[in-house]
Amino acid sequence: MKVLKKPVFSKSSWSFKTKITDLEAKLESLSEAIHNAVESLPNWVSHTVPADPHTAELTEVINGESIDQIEATMPVSKHDHRTIGLKLGLMEFETAARISGSSWYYLINDGALLEQALVQYALSRARKAGYKMVIPPSIVKSEIVHACGFKPRDQNGEKQVYGVEGEDLALTGTAEIPLGALHSQSTVSTPVKYVGVSRAYRAEAGARGTDTAGLYRVHEFTKVELFHFTTPESAEEELEALRDFQSSIIRDLGIRAKMLNMPTTDLGAPAMKKYDCEAWMPGRGSWGELTSCSNCGDYQARRLGIKQKNKAGKLEYVHTLNGTAMAVPRVIVAIP
Repeated sequence: MKVLKKPVFSKSSWSFKTKITDLEAKLESLSEAIHNAVESLPNWVSHTVPADPHTAELTEVINGESIDQIEATMPVSKHDHRTIGLKLGLMEFETAARISGSSWYYLINDGALLEQALVQYALSRARKAGYKMVIPPSIVKSEIVHACGFKPRDQNGEKQVYGVEGEDLALTGTAEIPLGALHSQSTVSTPVKYVGVSRAYRAEAGARGTDTAGLYRVHEFTKVELFHFTTPESAEEELEALRDFQSSIIRDLGIRAKMLNMPTTDLGAPAMKKYDCEAWMPGRGSWGELTSCSNCGDYQARRLGIKQKNKAGKLEYVHTLNGTAMAVPRVIVAIP
């Protein structure tokens, strides 16, 4: 019987093995750096976004003839929503500040009923418009937050997202995140539209100066969110329809507002185009953001692995859109 001899490795062989190990470690490090660099890139910008990067384009005036006419007929009020809410027993801020900190609040009695009425109104309108209703989780994995284009901190270093200590989890600032992930790593039939109601958590609320008084900018609130999965060919048209649907809700509530096509400096990383609706708020003496809607192209779908079959039967990434149906505290502030 032939006995196999144990192979003898030369010094050069061991040297190659060491080099391979070192190169593999460098490759892993470079791959991670490339991945992080790619993930940090924002989406493409639509050619219909305003050319001036610092000036929004007015597209619609809601419940008014012009911006000047709205400001003239609704002068700055001596009593803001906070003063009125406290007087009527609808809100409580001092106790909330004592037990939770700044930018928290209670809604009490008719204030709480008003929130429920606004939520039900938005849900009813959305369901009649063909949206499927979802109650999503408010805590998701951090990787889902990143995939949807949200960062833990903004460009000024302010904390944006609440995390769960000791866990790789985060509280969502909008139902857009769990709704976007509803079909992650799967193939979906498009178009499909969802409306989700959830609590929204914003860590940055306490760093905004005068905006911290009252309900305008808070850490936690109820929000009704709209989300679309659609084809690349239909995304632009659906964004216009989504904007018009938002306008109809605001118009029927009697709120005076303006719709703006936002410039590049106001687009988040995922959005290739965004409309903001700003309402005139006499108690604040200024315009304030009420809703927004965005076309995110395939930015989120690529990161979440969401595809559809096109007309040729080939798989391609879907396009996603999102928009606010009802951000309750802002609407309470804006109600005339």
